[in-house]
Amino acid sequence: MAIVLLLAAAVAFVLGLRGGQRWLPGPLFTDSGPAPVRNVSVVARSQPLTLSIPAIELKVPLSELGLNPNHTVQVPTNFAEPGWYRLGPSPGQLGSAVILGHVDSYLGPAVFFRLRTLRPGDHVNVALADGVITHFVVRQVAMYPKANFPTLLVYGSHGYSALQLVTCGGVFDTQTGHYLSNIVVYTYLVSAS
Repeated sequence: MAIVLLLAAAVAFVLGLRGGQRWLPGPLFTDSGPAPVRNVSVVARSQPLTLSIPAIELKVPLSELGLNPNHTVQVPTNFAEPGWYRLGPSPGQLGSAVILGHVDSYLGPAVFFRLRTLRPGDHVNVALADGVITHFVVRQVAMYPKANFPTLLVYGSHGYSALQLVTCGGVFDTQTGHYLSNIVVYTYLVSAS
């Protein structure tokens, strides 16, 4: 019992160190249900056109992203429109498709401002140029310090069709004008229609 109380006190201390929103690194919300279905038929490569997330009342067009000259992933230029990383799989293909979007700007909330509120079981849909709509389910929401971003976990193939949604989060550094962490929503394909 004493160990539990000490652990609870330590967590409360860590959470109380800074004002504003408080997060612990790593998984925020994890699905305790079954592992992603690995025998769902994957779809053909096709450009994603729109992203829809009913739980946060979001339906937006998608842009395309590539690499910067220094080989880092581009970020969207439009704060109201997320972008699909076109050098990886398209949503529904085997592997990890990735869509990135901004959390906010000096003007206020941006397209992925409410992304951190998603929970396991929430639905994410992507309409493709060939007319197929891919349906994903949220498995986990996690936050990582940018200095320790898990590139292989987010962009790597895990043997099934995944879609990762990425934005900034955590503490905002007023000196640099950037957030110190990234929020990642992990999803898996459940069907295509």
